This record gives sequence, C-alpha cells and structure tokens, in this order.
Amino acid sequence: MEPPRPFSPEDDAALESLLADPGPAPEPSPTVEQVLRARYLLKDAEGRVAESWDGLCRRVSAHVSRAEQSTGSQALWEGRFERLMRERIFLPNSPTLMNAGLGSAQLAACFVLPVEDSISSIFESVRDMALVQKTGGGTGFSFSRLRPAGDLVATTQSQSSGPLTFMDVFNAATDSIRQGGRRRGANMGVLEVHHPDILRFITRKLDPARLTNFNLSVGLTAAFFEAHERGGEFDLVNPRSGEPTGKLSAARVLTLIARAACLGGEPGLLFLDRINEDNPTPELGEISSTNPCGELPLLPFESCNLGSLSLARFLRQGEIDWQGLAAAVHAAIRLLDDVIDTTHFPLPEVAKATLATRKVGLGLMGFADLLITLGIPYASDEALALGDRLMAFMARESHRASETLALTKGPFPAFAGSRIARRGDPPRRNATTNTIAPTGTISILAGCSAGIEPLFAPVYRRRFLDGRETLEVHPLFAERLSRRGLARPELIERIAAAGHARVEGVPEDLARLFATAHEVPPHRHVEMQAALQRHVDNSVSKTVNLPQDALAEEVEELFLLARRLECKGLTIYRDRSRDEQVLSSLSDSPPAREPSSTRRPGESCPSCGGVLEGSGPLIVCYRCAWSE
Repeated sequence: MEPPRPFSPEDDAALESLLADPGPAPEPSPTVEQVLRARYLLKDAEGRVAESWDGLCRRVSAHVSRAEQSTGSQALWEGRFERLMRERIFLPNSPTLMNAGLGSAQLAACFVLPVEDSISSIFESVRDMALVQKTGGGTGFSFSRLRPAGDLVATTQSQSSGPLTFMDVFNAATDSIRQGGRRRGANMGVLEVHHPDILRFITRKLDPARLTNFNLSVGLTAAFFEAHERGGEFDLVNPRSGEPTGKLSAARVLTLIARAACLGGEPGLLFLDRINEDNPTPELGEISSTNPCGELPLLPFESCNLGSLSLARFLRQGEIDWQGLAAAVHAAIRLLDDVIDTTHFPLPEVAKATLATRKVGLGLMGFADLLITLGIPYASDEALALGDRLMAFMARESHRASETLALTKGPFPAFAGSRIARRGDPPRRNATTNTIAPTGTISILAGCSAGIEPLFAPVYRRRFLDGRETLEVHPLFAERLSRRGLARPELIERIAAAGHARVEGVPEDLARLFATAHEVPPHRHVEMQAALQRHVDNSVSKTVNLPQDALAEEVEELFLLARRLECKGLTIYRDRSRDEQVLSSLSDSPPAREPSSTRRPGESCPSCGGVLEGSGPLIVCYRCAWSE
C-alpha cells in the first residue's frame, strides 16, 4: 500500500510557479460582466455595484483562510487562494462566491433533506428547504417513504393524498424563495421505482405547469433490473407497511420512462444500488437522493461544497502541465476543506451530518476547450482515453491531498467505520473528494466550456433566468477561422443559421473538431460519462444531448448502456422538447409535431382493461404501465 504523500517542497514550488506565471487569463466577455453584476458582486444600499472581481476574490479568500489560523499559515493560504481564484484557475461553487465574508455565511451548494411519512415531518422539511435555499443551497429529497395516494391515515380515518401532492407544496414554497436573494431555488425529487405511485411520478412533468422548480429522477434498483433482464415483473411496495401492493412489467416501466424523457427531458435515472456501492459510510445510512443536478449523492442532512479547476489554465506549449495540475488539486482540496470549517450551517442536523463525513467535490471545467486546443475531436477514442487518464490523475491527487490534511488536521470523524478504512487505505480528511458538476455560471466566470460537456454550438444564443439573451461566438472557433483566413461575415452568418460548423466553406477537420453536442453520437456521451465515473467518488453531471428527431427506443437503449457501463445515473435531453431551454442555436424552428396516439383518454387499456388517461402527448394506463 502506498503511504500518504505529504505536500512536498516540490509541490509547493510547482504551486508557486503556477500562480506566478499562470499564462494569459481569458478576456472577460460582456456576459461575464453581466453575470458578476447580477449575482456575485456586492452592492451598496442603493443597489449599485460596490465590488470588483479582485475584491470578490480577496473577500472569499480572507474568509475561507480563517480555518488556517490553527496551522499558523493563514496569510500564506489566503494569498494562494486569492490568486487561484483571481486568475480563474480554480473557482468554488456559487454560494461561496456570493456569501463568504458576509456575516453568518452559508457556503455549500448541495444538500439532501429527509422527508418522513408524517405531516409534521413533511412541513418541517419544507421549512428546512426554505432555510437552505435562501442562502444559495440546492436541495434534494427522496419522497419514497411517503405512503401512496389513497392509503389509509389511521389517525384521521382519511386517505393519504400521496407524495405527488406534497411535492406540489415543496414546489410552491420554492417559488417564494430566491437563493441567496439572487437566483431561483432548485430541487431534486426522487421516487423509488417500487413505490405504488411511480407511474404518475414518471409522467408528472409532461404537464409543463407542474413541479417547475424540480428535477425528477426515478430511483432504480437491482431488483428492478433483474426483473427487466428476465422479461418479468417487479413488486410495488407500500412504504408504510412494507407489504407488496401489486406488480408491474419492468420492460413497460422502463419504456414509459424513456417516452416521458424523450418528450420532456425528465425523469432522469438514478441507479441506487450502484450509488450505494460507493457510499463511503454505509454504517451511517443508505443514500436515496442527490442534489438538484445529480452529481452529489448524499445521506439525509448532509451537505457538500464544490469547486472546479479550469483545464485550459494547465496547458503549456501544447501539453498538459501535470505537475502544476497536481499542485492545484492539493490547494483546491485544502480550500474546499477550509470552507467546511468557515461555513454557517443552516440547520444543526446539517452541521452534525456534514462534519461527520466532511465531503467535498473537486471537479473540472473546460474539458471541451482542452480537447479543441489539443486538436482532439470530442467523439474520438483519443478523447475518451484522455478523459479517463485526466480523471484518474485528479482522483489520485485529490485523495493524496485529503490524506495529507488528515496528517495535520485529523481524519473525518466517521472514518473508522468507513469503506476507506476497511480497505486499509490511509486516513483521509474527507469521505469524498471529487465530483463532476455542471459548473453553470462559474464556467462563464472562468471563460471556459461547462464541465465535461461538448460545445453546444460555435455560435449560440444564451438565455438567462431574467429573460435576457446574448449572442456568443466561441473564442477558439473565432481564432481558428481567423488563422485560416475564413472569418468572413457571410460564413459566420451561415454557421449561425445552421447551428453547427458543417457548412460549405468550413474545412472538414475544423467542423469535426468543433462538433456540437448534437453531433456527438449519443452513445459516446454515455461512454464519456462512464470513463470519468470510474474515478469519481461522488457522481457525474452530464447531459446526453439528442437531436430533435430522436426516438424513445433510442433513449431506452441509452438507459441500458449507462447501466452496463456502471454509471450512477443518466439524464437525456432531446433538442427543443421544452418551450424554454438555456442554450439554443440560431437555427431554432418550431418543435416537430409529435405523433398522435391511436387511443384516447377514457378508453379501455388494450392490455388490462383499465381506463386510459392522457399525460400530455402520452396515453397511459396507470394500472399496468401500458403507454402509447
């Protein structure tokens, strides 16, 4: 077993070298300035911006480095943290950027809150959600413990309204909250596939007016997939009594999920057995939900703070600076760990659960930009190999960084009973160290592509939550066109109209290098997710983009591929399957007309004789899961 490797003088020198000469930072675009002003920079009493980017970095580093007072190195790490952020080498999650230095600062992004089967517990969870979301955190819930609709409530001799009705309550409460006063709240709602209300959960968001503040995921189990493999049925179980209430065809249910996801992008899938295989502290409980974007499986009341490294900042003469990257990983893990000790937890239960495991999630952003700069097409085998190598390296170094911190600051309190200890690995400061987050606005601030996603388009229109739109041309694309003497207005217009670079006048190699998310084969999206997931403690936020004419059968195949490749979940999005989407190409056209069903609501189900119902463009039998 390799012993823990303390942060050595060589590492220290590599970090100082990186900070002293990080290379030219990306020029802030108008979008960066808009995002900074709208969400991050402090304002005075009259609402005028009263802070610069440098001031923000000083504010955050001064606050977070307080955790280093006990080590006698606060000033050293304050300066290093500030330079990491100012040069956009590393950025922590939005709540840290927004709240650090502001009194009782809540700095974490991801929370999971329990929902137990009683009115008092349900509304306590609504209250807890409000307290978390008002400080910038996103919340995840499993509603699988709630008794199904129509079940008896013994204390009142009435019938339960079921989890979906109570989810509407959470959704309405979120409408009234803006995270940290600067953005809308976000939730993840999970229902296990064995819940008797699962079919209505699957189709809930086909009505665009329902659960607008939720992402939905179905929690799938090993028992479900065993039934699917043998072409059989699985049990529905009342969570109140633990008794079976019926059976459904696993194949029909997976088909229904695929059809709903194809039509509206949801629900996604969570492979709960796979998630719990990597649960580092199973003695503390089972994981049944994630944060809103799915990359953080957490125990009830746990929170986690995230941050990402911008990969473009580690390129030197066309090669990855592995030594500089390792040094930055160690510094970033230290910063994220310090965030835990300088945050104000919104609830005592969250403080207890978070401090027991001290989970952090270091990720990366700018992966597509890195590939383009290196001349590697996203859909190539070479890109898969680089993603695998890169994440394996970051995982190794993030674990070593956590081991180093444990030598001086102690391991996470639940270490003794953890899977890490059972394997005989050295003590770590953090139960988890790495995550692939979507990066959203922090990738805008860093001037790089989001997370591990491919480019959406060489030219695209970005829509913000407040209704504003901006037109953006990818800077690397503009540079390559200029280098080849192709930066002609008429060519740019044709590319913009097409939404991709495969137009007359653009060389094939350039079009392939700048392939858009919709040009990357869907199976390659899943394979890329799996390549990184092999090395990620937590999970991977990745969207499998599908063209507008994709079929539900293809979605179902992707679900099964993700399962075979041992992903922890999957999210798909068919282009223009929703009226609103954050990014869109300029070639927008009205959504394709969906094929109409030969059946109508109120008719008898051709399979079981039940009454058919309409869920948007789907006709469903909620008795047997037949759908069309």
